[in-house]
Amino acid sequence: MATLKKYDLSGQQVGEVQVQDTLAEAQASGQTIKEYIVALRANLRQWSANTKDRSEVSHSTKKPHRQKGLGRARQGSLAAPQFKGGGVVFGPKPKFNQHVRINRRERRAATRALIGEKIRDGKMLVLTPAEMAEPKTKTVASFIKSAGLSGRVLFLLEGNYVEVALADEKKSVSVRSSDHQNFRQSVTNLPKAETALVCNTNGYDLLKANHLVVTEPALAELEKWLAEG
Repeated sequence: MATLKKYDLSGQQVGEVQVQDTLAEAQASGQTIKEYIVALRANLRQWSANTKDRSEVSHSTKKPHRQKGLGRARQGSLAAPQFKGGGVVFGPKPKFNQHVRINRRERRAATRALIGEKIRDGKMLVLTPAEMAEPKTKTVASFIKSAGLSGRVLFLLEGNYVEVALADEKKSVSVRSSDHQNFRQSVTNLPKAETALVCNTNGYDLLKANHLVVTEPALAELEKWLAEG
């Protein structure tokens, strides 16, 4: 099994953590990862931009000036696009739902492969539970420097779940939690550092990050989630 270095919040290595081979050795085709990232980016678009053409703008239908005798080009209406306040030519219009469906199995395979790549490149490490008594950006900045992290850093935190009974079966549902509020506030002021819950992890954030820092509980949650296939 592969091992990851384990650090405390002061930036000192305090041990190692073993990772399942299914995660450390995970790979996926470049086309699968590309389609997943493109779908994520496409689904962020709102498709709500709207412009008015000359038939929709509010203007008088009276001609700006008479047709002949002035030596000027003929003009039919101030709603024409060449006038200020006129209609827009070929402007964007709201489109139907452009959502791109992402297959769950492909999404997990791409996520697993991106994390496996981080493990093999030595760009993923484990952090002891990230609990802070108060927000302190200097503490997190010192940790990043002491651990030798560079570029964009993504911190993955564990979520808080409750069991809910639905149709004769129990399901685990993520609920809002303030467990890592101080830590998240400490990271907010760092320009190249971000935090995310495991349940909200997506491939685009993993792809952008140069280093991945995972808390111990989050690593266990991540392995359980990605092991489902």
